[in-house]
Amino acid sequence: MEIVSVVGAPTIALVGLPGSGKSAIGRRLGQQLGWRFVDSDHCIEDRIGCTIRQFFEREGEDAFRDVEEQVLADLTSSLQLGVMATGGGSVLRAANRQHLRERTHVVYLRSSPEDLLKRLRHDTKRPLLQVADPLQRLKELHAARDPLYREIAHTTVDTGRPSIAMLVARLVQQLEAADVVRANPASDGGPTPGDA
Repeated sequence: MEIVSVVGAPTIALVGLPGSGKSAIGRRLGQQLGWRFVDSDHCIEDRIGCTIRQFFEREGEDAFRDVEEQVLADLTSSLQLGVMATGGGSVLRAANRQHLRERTHVVYLRSSPEDLLKRLRHDTKRPLLQVADPLQRLKELHAARDPLYREIAHTTVDTGRPSIAMLVARLVQQLEAADVVRANPASDGGPTPGDA
């Protein structure tokens, strides 16, 4: 694929609620494009020296969001030829939304709370979902965050129930239509820098 960027450095940032597939889809998309994959949550854990859940319990959400903001500022200013999975709440701060929107091509992986619950029903790692009624919590998160995801998204993909491979294929088609990436039949299939 030939890389063509419409927003500066060719980086794709995936946003969406917890369980929408940001890490799994991002990893597969990065492999398909031959781009580096970065999970902002892993970068945060490297920086804080513990799991996000432990940090949440010890320091609280505000302290976590401070670290998240620093990590996203660093990643959006330095990552090139990359696919980045962000945390579900990364859009809560205006600075993060601005950095993501201006420095990356943002893809919103949209999922219904019901589909997310099916994927996350046995997950114990996500601090905001460790509640008596996870479906209600997902509905609340969706109501609060969906407008923010839509505000910054350049591309939206409904995740529904397709396989990861099908979602990545659909996403690549949308990215080609948006001139973020372009298939280059003359190349060997690997990415080459574009002129944009």
